[in-house]
Amino acid sequence: MANRAPAASSPSGVSNPNANGTAQAAAQPAPDPMSDPKIKQQVEAARAVAYHLLKGLKTIAMYRHNESKFSEYLTKAWQAIEGYTQTYGVLNLRVELTNFTVHKQDVFTEENPIPYKFFKDGIRQIMFRPGFSLEELTQFVMISLSDPDRGADDLNAQLWRAQMPNFEYIMVEGFKIDDMSEEEVQVEVDKIVDYLQKRLRTNSGDYIRFARLTEADLEIKLDNIDQMRGVVIQGVTATPDLKAKLQKDIHEEENQRLFPKLISAVFQVVENGVTDAQLLGEMFSQLLDAMLLQEDFAIVNQVVLKLRAMEQRAGPDSSIAELLKGFIARMGEEQRLNRIGEILKYAKLKNPPEVVKYLSNVTPDAVDPLLNTLEVIELAENRTLLCDVMVNFARTNPDPFVEKMKIAEKPQMQRDMVYVLDKANHPDKLKFFANALKSKNLALKLDVMGIIARGRTGEARKLIASLLEDPTLQVRLQAARVLPEFDREKAYLDLLRIVKEKTFEEKSPQEREGLYIALGSTGVAGAVNYFSTVLQTKAGLFNKQKVIDDKKLALAGLAGACTIQTAKLLQEIAEDTSQPQEVTMQAKGYLARVRKQLFGSAEKES
Repeated sequence: MANRAPAASSPSGVSNPNANGTAQAAAQPAPDPMSDPKIKQQVEAARAVAYHLLKGLKTIAMYRHNESKFSEYLTKAWQAIEGYTQTYGVLNLRVELTNFTVHKQDVFTEENPIPYKFFKDGIRQIMFRPGFSLEELTQFVMISLSDPDRGADDLNAQLWRAQMPNFEYIMVEGFKIDDMSEEEVQVEVDKIVDYLQKRLRTNSGDYIRFARLTEADLEIKLDNIDQMRGVVIQGVTATPDLKAKLQKDIHEEENQRLFPKLISAVFQVVENGVTDAQLLGEMFSQLLDAMLLQEDFAIVNQVVLKLRAMEQRAGPDSSIAELLKGFIARMGEEQRLNRIGEILKYAKLKNPPEVVKYLSNVTPDAVDPLLNTLEVIELAENRTLLCDVMVNFARTNPDPFVEKMKIAEKPQMQRDMVYVLDKANHPDKLKFFANALKSKNLALKLDVMGIIARGRTGEARKLIASLLEDPTLQVRLQAARVLPEFDREKAYLDLLRIVKEKTFEEKSPQEREGLYIALGSTGVAGAVNYFSTVLQTKAGLFNKQKVIDDKKLALAGLAGACTIQTAKLLQEIAEDTSQPQEVTMQAKGYLARVRKQLFGSAEKES
């Protein structure tokens, strides 16, 4: 990757060596570049790249948590870039305020914030060279999606660190000096750059090889210069290995030496008898914020542990107890929990137990901010982690979670609240779930039914049985499937009553088959006898098709029982030549399925 800039430019960024021809050139209209077929094809190829790139950006923004598939989302964009570079060479995109251009033609067909991000950082051209890889494209896209306003580095700094060998960008900056013409500015800037180039070379042992400029140097040599920014200095840059080593050294310095010393100094102040509660509270508040910025939850937990030990010695009415109470209250404040939400949003945690310990230390007053934090988290495992933390709060006060379950617009949030209330095992859990079953969210209702079915209580059974009359087909079938798990005899009576009702024939084929399978899954002798009776029924002149349909349902019921006895009955029907061919073929299919479930193979056991 190269980061280059002209040594100097005019305020407009363009030099004009032939001023005498300006009027003549302006008199003639500029030719339309799209009138050239070759240029038109090149522009269309660049627009194809922009189309697939924008599509990939949108997909990644929607599925930001699914990092493993980022390359897959960008494959078509990379193929378009590869096709362009093989045909036309380097893809050179000029960065405008609202778009990228090729031959002064916009390549994006719809508005998006990406061009402005590069333009704002002074980048005026980006170039994709032949050999540009899918991995490099993925890096470029992630940099483009980053938000410097939320803590990310400038795009220029990120691109410099990325070290992409087949990607270049050019930054162009202008200099302006009051009361000087463009030509005079050009000369002055040339002097500045020449001076900096000479000054910024060294033969010292500093392998980064960038000398330092002092304020005095600038005052001496750069008189009358109002502003200077964007100058790129040439030199032998540090290797990636050296930069990684320096970053590691800085990280170790901060975490292994600096912060522990800072903690020791803070507690030394406390132990020396400082009793100003406001001063101590502010000091610990700043310490907490510094640790959150570093994502160092372990040190925060150590502070809490240390303060609790000091509180035990000093007593519950001491200034230490007040300090501890204030520190824990700050840990649960909304802005700090929002910071934790940003950490948990997409990234996998380095030390999940420390995060759990931190969140477990906050007071019940933090429940509402925690619920708001949960809404922004995209990574499933981090949502589960936060839900597990909130289980303890739900045991003592389930009301916020019940209310959130009612008003939440996102189905995932509703399911998370069901998960928390289920694990909290509150005595009124079934009452909460009865309200959830009134939801229009089908997935939520099915999840709640599965949880209720694990209860095995009479009240839970009554709730499930009532859902046999639910207006939604999937709910009725789910209720029929789980009802035998409570009491097989009672489930047999409930399901047999429905099967024998006159309105049963009006139900859809899917529901009738599902009810017969559920009746068979009770495994009681009465159900098997009922199926045998149906299978031995002889068809009359006018009810032949109905009898065949009933026999097929009875076969489904035998398959639902899935026992050795029902397998033998299915085999008998399959070999019974007096049965209609449709029935025997159906029996053979169910027999193979039952054998596979019983013996692990669809083949007949020898």
